[in-house]
Amino acid sequence: MNIDDFKKVKIEAMKAKDKDAVTALNAVINKLMLAGIEKKAVGETLLDEDVTKTLQKTINELTEERDCFAKAGREETVAGLNRQIETVAKYLPKMLSADEIKGIILSLEDKTMPVVMKHFKANYAGKVDMKLVGEVLKSL
Repeated sequence: MNIDDFKKVKIEAMKAKDKDAVTALNAVINKLMLAGIEKKAVGETLLDEDVTKTLQKTINELTEERDCFAKAGREETVAGLNRQIETVAKYLPKMLSADEIKGIILSLEDKTMPVVMKHFKANYAGKVDMKLVGEVLKSL
């Protein structure tokens, strides 16, 4: 998805009067616009990987914010943030499972940590949790 797609989705959320979705989509659109400006400054374009990273970063920020409000006992705000996280998570690509990661690692010739991590970062960016890759590799 690109910025224009997210803007269309935001308009639909506005028509549906889904305040939490509009808030989450505004954050995503703003972050994507900033990332696009940064990329243009160095002569590059915004790629799908950049969109995925932005979505993941937004979810992480919303999760941290939710945890802080949960500690403060603000359940209504926590519920709204949960809906925002769900809205953003819909647009993330399907993540690889531990079994799929294990299969990929076993198919590699060199199973050392740096080689495996570099392989996943280069070929599966945004589709895999690098922390999970490290855990699966250590369990082998």
